[in-house]
Amino acid sequence: MTIIGGSLAVLALAAALVLNALRDSIVFFSTPTMVAEKHVEPGKRFRLGGLVQPGSLHRGDNLAVTFEVADGGAKLPVAYKGILPDLFREGQGVVAEGALDANGVFKADTVLAKHDETYMPKDVADALKKQGHWKDDYGAKASDAVKPAATTAQGNSQGAVR
Repeated sequence: MTIIGGSLAVLALAAALVLNALRDSIVFFSTPTMVAEKHVEPGKRFRLGGLVQPGSLHRGDNLAVTFEVADGGAKLPVAYKGILPDLFREGQGVVAEGALDANGVFKADTVLAKHDETYMPKDVADALKKQGHWKDDYGAKASDAVKPAATTAQGNSQGAVR
């Protein structure tokens, strides 16, 4: 019993140490409010998530883009250089990975666009209609989300883009 009790104590201590070391990495992304509350120091890498503020998207030369990410409580300016995902739009959800600079601007090196919870690929919507499981509120919400799906040269629709 002493060996089992000692083993459980060592296992609990090891689990506590691992969880303590990973506590900042467990969160999938931080919101602008969380960044402001934590006072994240410049240069520390993290993921920033929120909504792209309408009217904040500005395109520059050589694929340079600036926009603001907000969560309802705070806003954070983001600078990115590269090709944006197809689903990236003002008012939509976004997750960007990078670090704050000394001026408080989030310098992103990766931008991922999120779709809302009503998104449904066309193939899934068609299958639900054929099976008779289609509800009227799906059509009102999902039909708008299905329209912007990318189409390949062969005509196959592609649901999610990165």
